[in-house]
Amino acid sequence: MATDFAQTVKQQADIVRIIGEYVRLRKAGAQNFSGLCPFHAEKTPSFSVHAGRQFYHCFGCGQSGDVFSFIQKLENVSFPEAVKTVALKCGIPLPKREFSSPEEAAESRQRGKLIELHEVATKWFEEQLRSAEGATAREYLTGRGLAEQGLAKFRMGYAPDSFHALRELLQPMADQETLRLSGLFSFKEQEDGKPGPLYTRFRKRVMFPIANESGRVIAFTARALESGDKAGPKYLNSPETPLYSKGQVLFNLDKARQPIREANFALLVEGQMDCISAYLAGITNVLATSGTAFTEAQVRLLSRYTTRVLVNFDPDTAGANAAEKSIALLTEEGFEVKVVTLEGGLDPDRYIRERGAKEYMAALRSARRIQDYLIERARQLFPPRSAEGKIKALNFLLPHIRRMPNAIARDEFAMDAAQTLGIDSALVREELKQAAAKRRDSISAPQAYPLSRAEQILLQAFAAPQSSETYRVAETAYQQHEADFAKMRSDVQEILNQLRARDNGADPLTSLENLEHRQLMANVFVSVHDAEPRPEDVEAAITSVRRSSLEQEQRACRNDIAVAERAGDVQKVIELTKKTQEFSVKLRGLH
Repeated sequence: MATDFAQTVKQQADIVRIIGEYVRLRKAGAQNFSGLCPFHAEKTPSFSVHAGRQFYHCFGCGQSGDVFSFIQKLENVSFPEAVKTVALKCGIPLPKREFSSPEEAAESRQRGKLIELHEVATKWFEEQLRSAEGATAREYLTGRGLAEQGLAKFRMGYAPDSFHALRELLQPMADQETLRLSGLFSFKEQEDGKPGPLYTRFRKRVMFPIANESGRVIAFTARALESGDKAGPKYLNSPETPLYSKGQVLFNLDKARQPIREANFALLVEGQMDCISAYLAGITNVLATSGTAFTEAQVRLLSRYTTRVLVNFDPDTAGANAAEKSIALLTEEGFEVKVVTLEGGLDPDRYIRERGAKEYMAALRSARRIQDYLIERARQLFPPRSAEGKIKALNFLLPHIRRMPNAIARDEFAMDAAQTLGIDSALVREELKQAAAKRRDSISAPQAYPLSRAEQILLQAFAAPQSSETYRVAETAYQQHEADFAKMRSDVQEILNQLRARDNGADPLTSLENLEHRQLMANVFVSVHDAEPRPEDVEAAITSVRRSSLEQEQRACRNDIAVAERAGDVQKVIELTKKTQEFSVKLRGLH
């Protein structure tokens, strides 16, 4: 942008009017206006704009400059883009752009034409929503809690059941190749390899426009109003076009970027209806990934506005997997991330409609640290009742721990994981150190995890004749303390269950289906000299199993106390502390 044009724009621009679009200004003298600074959080106005000298200054954070630097800092744009923005706000015609090559000029014209086509299509879809044929679509949107104001805000529309109506509308505006590139139409390849006639891609669907950062529509997500094979997929998206690349766009960023700056965090949801519901409920710093995990391009885009994110994806498997991938990428890029988990397995849209915006905001305030969320997810996916379960849980967490850019945060994460999973924290640190050194994201299961003396005795006891005193003591204890036996390592549990289920008098080894289990049992028979343990040995082994079970529960309880303390839930801390003391009493009773 030429310097003389920038100077012309600066002379004609009214800095008070331009800044007044972003900051509520009040007169504070003949030439001065004041307001809350948009560059830092404050409750008392320290931001001043001088009309005569055409500059701004904040006495709180020290930021100052002219109208262009204000737009540059607030919009995160270059100087030429700031000049262009101010010129457009002032109604000053832009100078004719000079291109470096005919190809660049053609590309610019094509992008302009595609933007124009999408704008006309958006207006047409909006009109169709208000038509008689759009009644079903209006009914659907009303059922989703969208009133007329919300429909207008997000420019919702309806694509009628017609193959040619949109093509006939747009055909006079562009050639066939441009229409094909727009993504608004489909076509079938002919026998000679050439593309066939164009027909409308979106039919009998509710239309969600997708805008770029500056608010221009560049693509659509279309939701079917019917189900079944003929209706096609439930959601149909625009394909990749010269305007639109799914991994480089964040739904609602055009509306949310200023609220994100003001709140200094973004709420990240999965679906567009989740985003729309939250926005219309007053949570305007909300973005949607449109059903995909975050990409590096989207992370870079978001980092221009904030590095603090609350993630609230759907609780189903796909949503949880997308959340994990997004968390990993955001963490790696140095973002501060927290995770929101809604009660009842609800998604944000349904939660807001059923419980209201106030409860949803309360849920956002109770967002958990990513460490707590991931550790709990590891426990759910791989219950740490056995060595194998602990290894799988640790392997799930190790990549996330490694991605933490801060060494102190990594160590704290490792300590929390160790406490929850019941692993010596020194071992976790060592495994993390080895994995990092060797660039590994997992640890291997030990080749020969030795059986404890208690495990050996119980395997022998259940392998004894079912008429023996040894077997009767073991079986009685199993029935009384089944929950404690369930916390033993998984392969031992499986062997015990098969030994208990065998026919009376059946050989213990042949009753085991798994070859590894037979080998493990054979090793017990070979390594232990006594053919059958004494009843008192069995009772001592059972005490050991019960002690191990209580210690696991006590560790889990202590971890829950740490989580409750961080959340400031005093009542929960009191309850859990009492529970921990009960475990201590029971453990002393076993001694």
